[in-house]
Amino acid sequence: MIDNTEFTISKMTLEDFEEIKDVLTSQFDDFWNSEILRNELKNENSYYLVAKQGDTIVGFVGIKSVFDEADIMNIVTRKDFRNKGIGTAILSYIIDFAQLNNIKKLTLEVNENNLSAIHIYEKLGFTKIAERAKYYGGTETAIIMQQCFN
Repeated sequence: MIDNTEFTISKMTLEDFEEIKDVLTSQFDDFWNSEILRNELKNENSYYLVAKQGDTIVGFVGIKSVFDEADIMNIVTRKDFRNKGIGTAILSYIIDFAQLNNIKKLTLEVNENNLSAIHIYEKLGFTKIAERAKYYGGTETAIIMQQCFN
């Protein structure tokens, strides 16, 4: 667990999921329904972290690994807690986790218009490797980014 003066980071539990399942789309982002996230938490190849300020969940990140590669499935900060370094902290933590667990490649996708996220990913060592045209809503491009470790 990381303890910052503002928030703590630890492994996400099913109890954490129960706390946020009804507010995923309103307080975080409309990316998955709660049932998909619950299944991810139960998947033995998935690993999720949660950031909390006190008892309030303010962000989370998850990866799914296969052999020595992993995909970041999602990374999200609660809307009213954005721009406070939470996303960067949990992404840094999951990068460290990946390296400690012999992950050689960490991959993610991001909407081409999410410039703040792209900036954070580049700052933490991710590079663009591909694009998926018209991926989001049939109009916006997904940028595929990756970081390789030795």
